[in-house]
Amino acid sequence: MSTQEWTTTGISVAPGDTLALELVRVTEAAAIAAGRWVGRGERDNGRIAGTAAMREHLASVRMRGVVVIGDAGMEAGFGEGPVCDVCITVGDGALSAARDVPNSLSAIAVAERGAFYEPSPGAVMDKLAVGSDCADVVDITRPVADNLWAIAAAKGVRVPDLVVAVPNRPRHAALVRELRDAGARIHLLEGGDIAGAIAAARDDGPVDVLLGSGGAAGGVVAAAALSCIGGALQMRLRTDDVDKVLHTGDLVRGENILFCATGVTGSESLHGVRHHSGRTTTQSIVLCSNPRTARTIASERRLFPPD
Repeated sequence: MSTQEWTTTGISVAPGDTLALELVRVTEAAAIAAGRWVGRGERDNGRIAGTAAMREHLASVRMRGVVVIGDAGMEAGFGEGPVCDVCITVGDGALSAARDVPNSLSAIAVAERGAFYEPSPGAVMDKLAVGSDCADVVDITRPVADNLWAIAAAKGVRVPDLVVAVPNRPRHAALVRELRDAGARIHLLEGGDIAGAIAAARDDGPVDVLLGSGGAAGGVVAAAALSCIGGALQMRLRTDDVDKVLHTGDLVRGENILFCATGVTGSESLHGVRHHSGRTTTQSIVLCSNPRTARTIASERRLFPPD
């Protein structure tokens, strides 16, 4: 079988966008590989397949990168082009063993060498993500109700009008009760929280704020995306002897940041991989910090029988 691809952005491509478009081909390949395992009852195979596809396709990208989050130490690219650090993730939250879980995606973030905060393996932090209109009014150390009132005031709405995205995990039962007691509406995220953070940060997103706790590594990847679209992410590490808050600028310090993501299963921002007769379609986002741009890319891969 041969493969032919069509990619539509609706925006002309500038020379500086070359790396971003190379990277989105990597996330597309990873999403397609992972998506073939969704709903098959074999939980880890999708992540394994997606990661393998991402590793293979990264080798052909024109850059000199080192993976610092996701597969730490792996070289990315074939030794030409910009020197950079890379974060990768496939699945963004567990791919379902039994059904299609929304908000699952494959993603790559790239920035200058040393730009990314590198959390300890397995670190879990509290997270709060909002758009640019609320970046200066929230504080993760304040009570939930106080932040809701501040967000509502910044948006010119009432607290009952706010939609709060919360990862659907047993550990968040108390948080959900607190949010409902304050009058806000809840949108439970079945998958990971990277897509949820992006949805909260976008002007046209379906949610107003993301709250909850989760892996710190995923928070760094989300911070890269929010750095490109003007949103704000705060993460708090709480241990017996440490209560430290990290902001977007602490998590990603570079001035030239790229973020690419492709939906594995559908989310508020992206639809998932879809297989049709003789073709496979994907939807991706490409975000750049300098110049600040956001693109949605729909790709179609058609399979033809050999001539």
